[in-house]
Amino acid sequence: MQNHVLDYMDQIVAVKPDKIAFANDKEALTFAQVYGQSRAVGTFLHSQGVYKKPVVVFMNKHPREIAAFFGVIAAGDFYVPIDEEMPASRIQLILENVQAEVLICDAGTREATEKFDYHGKVVLYDDICLTTVDDDALWDIRSRAIDTDPIYIVFTSGSTGVPKGVAACHRSVIDYIEQLSEVLEFDGDTVFGNQTPLYFDACLKELYPTLKFGATTYLIPRELFLFPVKLVEFLNDHGINTLCWVVSALTMISAFGTFRTVVPKHLRTVAFGSEVFPIKQFAAWRAVLPQARFVNLYGPTEGTGMCCYYRVDRDFAPGEAIPIGRPFRNTEIILLNEKNERAGQGETGEICIRGTSLTLGYYNNFEKTKEVFVQNPLNTAYPELIYRTGDLGRYNERGELMFVSRKDYQIKHMGHRIELGEIEANANMVEGLRLSGCIYDDIKGKIVLYYVGNVEEKDLAAALREKLPRYMVPNRMVRLEQMPLTANGKIDRVNLKQSYQGGGGTLK
Repeated sequence: MQNHVLDYMDQIVAVKPDKIAFANDKEALTFAQVYGQSRAVGTFLHSQGVYKKPVVVFMNKHPREIAAFFGVIAAGDFYVPIDEEMPASRIQLILENVQAEVLICDAGTREATEKFDYHGKVVLYDDICLTTVDDDALWDIRSRAIDTDPIYIVFTSGSTGVPKGVAACHRSVIDYIEQLSEVLEFDGDTVFGNQTPLYFDACLKELYPTLKFGATTYLIPRELFLFPVKLVEFLNDHGINTLCWVVSALTMISAFGTFRTVVPKHLRTVAFGSEVFPIKQFAAWRAVLPQARFVNLYGPTEGTGMCCYYRVDRDFAPGEAIPIGRPFRNTEIILLNEKNERAGQGETGEICIRGTSLTLGYYNNFEKTKEVFVQNPLNTAYPELIYRTGDLGRYNERGELMFVSRKDYQIKHMGHRIELGEIEANANMVEGLRLSGCIYDDIKGKIVLYYVGNVEEKDLAAALREKLPRYMVPNRMVRLEQMPLTANGKIDRVNLKQSYQGGGGTLK
């Protein structure tokens, strides 16, 4: 039975050693190169006595960074990815949390490491990847590994402003990759186009299936996401046939009329998630790719990634939302109402996850872990953890799970409970509007809608008055030239709210 994620690489390097595994627009690494360099990194860490400990990987997005991840795992350690595009204060908090003995950098980030209060050993990847491999040492490390050993820590936002480090293990990642691969039908001919930064768990959808099938992943340059036509041309030039992107990255292409100039001609699978896909924009994608598979994915970092899927098999009207469907095999979704009972048909409840894909919890934060990784209230016979996502969902008349909103996005305004996501969904249907983000001013009791598009504020207000109850129509609408996005491509609602509270000044 497989109990280690690097079993994937051991098997594929014997079959496809010279095939490109990971590449960007300039450089590529074959499976043999990834295998060799990762084992050299693992040997170096072993020589330093670093075992079962966190290792920070502070490198620019590059195929070598992926090899560094695998090298950390080969040493029996777990990698903690950080990136220069992260705020310096956040990086410092991460370094203080994990207290890593070793930090791996590259030539581009070496100088940046000096800005932080870090007292461990800083090593250059280009140096340690030349270490002579100690096969016996690595074999001994592997022989002692078990599937609940952690392999990475990725940091998510914390409600208090302090990031939380989610620790995932071999078992949860293997379960996730096996189920995801079955749902999205990956194979050896799959060519991924990676959109997300490598310090997010979202990149798991490409990294480990690439090893499992001997596929290829292209790391798309960040700057291309500012130029939709060039971005699609990149997809075509490299034969990319599979995308697993956040919704805002896809809508950025369709909303700006890119398909009138160029169409992604190789795509056969388009998986999307993290946000609700506006039907208008989804229809534009489906129109130019009628033969492609479109799959809506849902899941939190604490569940190792995605845990639910819906293969789009029908058309949706402008006012509808695409379901998140059903859970992966070996996963159960439990909807709990406010009484901690299973929600009834059509009743909204909190989405809770049960199964092997649950991560280990938050690193060095038992208090926060206990708040959301809790005993299953439906099971009073033996210990069984579930993860409370904080997301609200319900089942429709077809028995499909529908995402309703974040608990955080549910407000009480003028005596009514309102989901801010519902306001956004209706705004996104308005002709001329490309993207919207809604916040709530708790102090003044006002709903504020930020949007990008060529529709006038008064016309948008009129359109929303026709779609929404009066108490849900935003009190203020602000047109932006560009919507602020997080590094993962989601709408940065924290930035929107801070800008509003600061008097509507320049967005960060």
